[in-house]
Amino acid sequence: MILEDFIIIDKTGLFCRYGNFYLDPKVPTQDAIISHAHGDHAIGGHLNVYCTEATSLFMKHRYRKNAAGMFYLHAHHKTFSVNGISVTFIPAGHILGSAMVLMEYQGIKYLYTGDYKLQPDATCEPIEFVKADVLITETTFADPNTQHPDAEDEILKLNSTQNNIMLGAYVLGKSQRLINLMTRYCPEKRILVHFSMMPFLKIYEQMGIELGEYEVYDRKVMKANLTNMVYLVPPMVYSSYFKAINVVRVFATGWKHLQKGNEIQLLVSDHADWNAILTTIEHIEPIEVWTNHGNGQSLKSHFQNRLNVKSLN
Repeated sequence: MILEDFIIIDKTGLFCRYGNFYLDPKVPTQDAIISHAHGDHAIGGHLNVYCTEATSLFMKHRYRKNAAGMFYLHAHHKTFSVNGISVTFIPAGHILGSAMVLMEYQGIKYLYTGDYKLQPDATCEPIEFVKADVLITETTFADPNTQHPDAEDEILKLNSTQNNIMLGAYVLGKSQRLINLMTRYCPEKRILVHFSMMPFLKIYEQMGIELGEYEVYDRKVMKANLTNMVYLVPPMVYSSYFKAINVVRVFATGWKHLQKGNEIQLLVSDHADWNAILTTIEHIEPIEVWTNHGNGQSLKSHFQNRLNVKSLN
């Protein structure tokens, strides 16, 4: 029997009362299962953190001594126990080390997706599907009008100009994917990266990921070369350089409202869009779908009288 209160939301986040742990909690807790290392899912200060090796490395860099009291590292597909709940990490395809969390209790399987994507990405483990009775899915882009274009087609847009480009991107996941895509599809471009990105790039390479060709940003190099340079910067730097001259401004994101004012619209997302969410549900074959991280109303309407969809928000 599905336990409707197996996962609830409180002020700390998603709580599994039967295992006394949180999934991606927002404040420090005793036991935290972390799906991936983005800051809105992985904070420092937990007593015990259960995650993949890559996620731990990113957290240790970002939070230093405050990363966690103790890390318990588990590879994908290897089942372990957290306070009586059987847990298995399944590749989520979001960023390196990202994992969906399969929890089994009293013969019922609950699958928490965290953030995930179905698009191919050479810089992280591809998503895998497992059967579950309950799918707890993010709904960041759960809108029938939202369909993400192929990243390979989008990156080709950078070849439309020979002018130098300032390319804004998140330091973890997005920037690594962009470097790989540009190396493969924009061979004329010379990629310079902001120094703050370098530790994350090195962790990717430490974990065996071949990103491609890049170098640390050098102002003299940028000034001396007026064509085909791409300066990859984090969002805050991108925003602070809003008056930058002699560069084409580009920001890589699936959010269309963040494309306003950019000279090239680079719609590269690391989340599942509407069709990808439907495909995931088709593969998982859940009895119930529980939604969070977004609005699940469109899913509820879509599956009306066919599948029980409820919001955890």
